[in-house]
Amino acid sequence: MLITSRLSAFLVALFSIALLVEGATFTNPLKNPNGSDPHIVYTGGYYYLTTTTWTNIQLTRATTLAGLKTATPTTVWTDSTASRAGNFWAPELHYIDGIWYLYYSAGTTTCCDNQRPHVLKGGSSPLNTYSYLGQLTPDWGIDGTVLRFTDAMYFVWSRFSPNSLQSLYIAKMNSPSSLGTYYLLSEPTLSWERVNNPVNEGPAAMYHGGKTYLTYSASDCWTTSYQLGLLTYKGSGDPLLAASWTKTGPVFSSANGNLGTGHNGFFQSPDASQIWNVYHATAATAGACDGNRYTMAQVVNWNSDGTPNFGTAAALGTTLTGPSGE
Repeated sequence: MLITSRLSAFLVALFSIALLVEGATFTNPLKNPNGSDPHIVYTGGYYYLTTTTWTNIQLTRATTLAGLKTATPTTVWTDSTASRAGNFWAPELHYIDGIWYLYYSAGTTTCCDNQRPHVLKGGSSPLNTYSYLGQLTPDWGIDGTVLRFTDAMYFVWSRFSPNSLQSLYIAKMNSPSSLGTYYLLSEPTLSWERVNNPVNEGPAAMYHGGKTYLTYSASDCWTTSYQLGLLTYKGSGDPLLAASWTKTGPVFSSANGNLGTGHNGFFQSPDASQIWNVYHATAATAGACDGNRYTMAQVVNWNSDGTPNFGTAAALGTTLTGPSGE
């Protein structure tokens, strides 16, 4: 009887450990409405989610992905300066030299010709107080992110090329708020990048197996063809040069009622064994660029040749296993 009891206790403990490793379950969406342009970081035992909320910048914190659905957001930034007081888009948290920075786009309250990339400086925790640090470029630009190599950091964002195409640009970062010379990284020249309007925007960096990747969003967000493309660094050459990258795509598109799957970000699971993709989608049959987009997340898998496999967006309400280590 004692042996049976001990065996039962052992099996219960083993099952509990297995659940911890696999992660708790959750369902998408994580945020709806105003789940556009999502970005998640995991640090200090918490997920921090930020999305486009138009009038301010908010952070939502929880210990599990499922917890993000009901957690109360904290407003960390508003601004009364006329040139940057409205249309807060695509905020992203980045940790640089022990400090959290928030990169975002903003402009006047009248949309959208005055959008510029900006950065806020915080502290050692994502919820510390933020102060305005600076505007990164003098001309129109949106969707800035930080790309890291061992010897330098780069800023990648969307602006118009000399061909009047909304394109991806890259510049070496002199500091968190200062950029070097701009270089054209990717123009929307392929058919799947040009539906309704030619667009490359929303870059997001991912690192795996010694390789560096940049996903980005292509085509007009007011279509269901808004989708992800992929730039893969060739492993040598100057990261500032388009010739050092290989473009493929689309790699993630509308599926299972989730339309316009795009403007994504990447985050690690609590045990750092997985990379997760957070992105937005809409149920609007014509696509959406407004608050009628919701936040979704799913794990990134890997093909036998080491390339990323983003899978397809599962139908809303599907029970998914959460990040490993939850």
